[in-house]
Amino acid sequence: MSLLRLTLEALAGLASSARSYAHTNPRNLDALLAEQTAAANREAADHTAAASRLHADELHLQPGLLDVRRDILADIHYLEGLLIGARARNLSPVLVERLAAAVDTGHELTAHLAEATRATITDTGH
Repeated sequence: MSLLRLTLEALAGLASSARSYAHTNPRNLDALLAEQTAAANREAADHTAAASRLHADELHLQPGLLDVRRDILADIHYLEGLLIGARARNLSPVLVERLAAAVDTGHELTAHLAEATRATITDTGH
């Protein structure tokens, strides 16, 4: 195996371990959650401007809606895995209940996105 590949794999391992750090201090976790929200809010203006500028009609929205739905479905499957694991390990009932609610909400969101995607095809009378 090449040195470059070993280095890249090592860096990937560091990056993935940084993402999976578990917080034990509620204040630190709350700070992280607040920063996630703040970062998303900072990017929101750019996303909103690009989305409103680039999509001239219904059909132009369809690819974006499909991309968002695909990504959310992948995230929901991951959440379902977390839920299955939490149930199998008899973790906190409150945690299991909240994970189940997140999964249900995610499925509901994908159903709404599917309906919005279908609405991009306007009746042309054919």
